[in-house]
Amino acid sequence: MKLLLSLLVVSTLPQLAELQVLPTSAPQTAVAELVKGLPWIFSGESVHLKCSVPGNVSAEWRYRWFRGGEQLQESEYFVLWKARPQQSGKYYCQGLRTTWINTQHTLHSLPIEIEVDGGWAILQAPPLPMLVGETMTLTCRVRNNPKLTEVILYKDGVELQIQRGPELRVTNLTLQHHGSYWCRASWDGRRETNSVISVAAPVSIIEVLTEPMLEIVPNDPLIHKDRMLLVCHVQLNARQPVPHIHYYFYQDGLSLGPASSQDKITVLRDSGQYWCKASVPTLGLKRLSKPLGYGRVTGEPSEHLRMRNQKIIVVEDNVII
Repeated sequence: MKLLLSLLVVSTLPQLAELQVLPTSAPQTAVAELVKGLPWIFSGESVHLKCSVPGNVSAEWRYRWFRGGEQLQESEYFVLWKARPQQSGKYYCQGLRTTWINTQHTLHSLPIEIEVDGGWAILQAPPLPMLVGETMTLTCRVRNNPKLTEVILYKDGVELQIQRGPELRVTNLTLQHHGSYWCRASWDGRRETNSVISVAAPVSIIEVLTEPMLEIVPNDPLIHKDRMLLVCHVQLNARQPVPHIHYYFYQDGLSLGPASSQDKITVLRDSGQYWCKASVPTLGLKRLSKPLGYGRVTGEPSEHLRMRNQKIIVVEDNVII
């Protein structure tokens, strides 16, 4: 009987060892969201935040809230009730759950910045960067919502618009609209006209498709020594759903192949002027990189390129025709 028990104990040891070396999954990231209220509020107003862990609806998660390095409370929802200016800051959360092995912690969520303003006017601006060509709506909020008689919008100290309502629209945005905005609001009191000015709010404007930049990698260890790698670096800033980018590569005015969804191509190592083009057909956008020379540049297409592709590419106003 003793021998049998010993065999049973020994036979379970490999299984226990196998359990101990099982790989652990990467930690998840909590998500904090603003479910009620605005990120920039007057003192005395309230904000409701919610914490969740994506893809774990049935899991028994607990949630901790933080502001800066200070832990606030443990709950799914966090309410900033009748907020005070000193409660301004970056709020974030973390998920926790207890298993039979240990307590699991998610990574901290991205922070939500809450600004509590003790003044009389707030200019509500888009929290995310606006895109070139879009229309931006700014709202000049005044404490207690009086009936406004005049609202003036300023950008970098220059008067931009005058109107009666609190909403101000700036259409067909360009990069020149990037800057600091504030508003002056006026309304009639019992015996006099009241006027207040908001704090400046930064507005960021970015291009939908940035100018491409070509990189030449002549000594990539993953490709043959007589070839080199061309990489077209570009950034597409678009609303959902994000469209596809088509990439084109050129040497000395000649195409190196058809459009591709890949931002890189391997080519025969050869002297010349290289550049790339990024095109987004669904948005009607195309941008051309600056030319980049490699080796001994003569300005003329090499002989093997002439033999392979007789179509000459004409460059006009940074667009390949």
